[in-house]
Amino acid sequence: MNNQPFVSVIIIFWNADRFIAEAIESVFAQTYRAWELLLVDDGSSDCSTTIARSYSERDPQHVRYLEHPGHANRGMSASRNLGIRNAQGSYVAFLDADDVWLSNILEEQVAILETYPEAAMVYGPIEYWYSWTGMPEDRERDYVEKLGVPPDTIIEPPRLCPLFLRDKATVPSGILVRRDVIERVGGFEDTFRGEYEDQVFCAKICLDAPVFASGQCWYRYRQHPGSCVLTGQITGETHSARLLFLNWLTKYLSEQKVKDRGVWRARSVEFWRFSHPRAFRLLLRGERFMNRINGLLAQYGES
Repeated sequence: MNNQPFVSVIIIFWNADRFIAEAIESVFAQTYRAWELLLVDDGSSDCSTTIARSYSERDPQHVRYLEHPGHANRGMSASRNLGIRNAQGSYVAFLDADDVWLSNILEEQVAILETYPEAAMVYGPIEYWYSWTGMPEDRERDYVEKLGVPPDTIIEPPRLCPLFLRDKATVPSGILVRRDVIERVGGFEDTFRGEYEDQVFCAKICLDAPVFASGQCWYRYRQHPGSCVLTGQITGETHSARLLFLNWLTKYLSEQKVKDRGVWRARSVEFWRFSHPRAFRLLLRGERFMNRINGLLAQYGES
């Protein structure tokens, strides 16, 4: 075990007392044992602070509790960066406080990065998890999101970036990343307090280094009304966060002197889509209609 690469697992949380213990227990359930768990409190005012502290007091060898000065609320990116600054592992993994891991994620992801030293990060498709409620109507709603790329392949930079710009479903989740690569790209951007903090980070990684896309699902993404994504959609913050992301990406691509036409084309399309949502929906409907017509014509031609 002493020869196993050490993994720093980071769970950031803000008022997550309903779910955080289950997330933590899914880390303790890992078949891979060479890990530390960093619980980063983003200024919680509920019982999640007490829960996190109790785990660190019970097992200080494996669990550490962290918070911002003055128990401040700094947002998701700043909290992830606090965890990264305190990480001791050569690999870093992120688990949200309302989600859970399958027990083999660390064992299999570490093995992949050890097998493919050129890959900076590994990820796989995630399960949209509704059945956690225990309600009969939710039992059949669980599904694994499409990967969006050929499974079990290394994707060279910058090919993954335009893919997840066009389709949010392909944004890497349930990731394991080499810590030296995180430090090289500068970690997360503190200005992104909530939504799109993951896309900013993944854009940095995917533009910088190869990424391994696995076909294995290891991550259960809990669906509930209090999640960051659903809250943003209700409040309208998703719209402003998208604009902030696209503006950041434009500046970052210029600063990094990215020349790839596919990346810039995808960025331009997304800006147009953002600025003309009604026109985009009409074009999308027209494209779907033409696909159906072409399908019918193909069937007719074969008959």
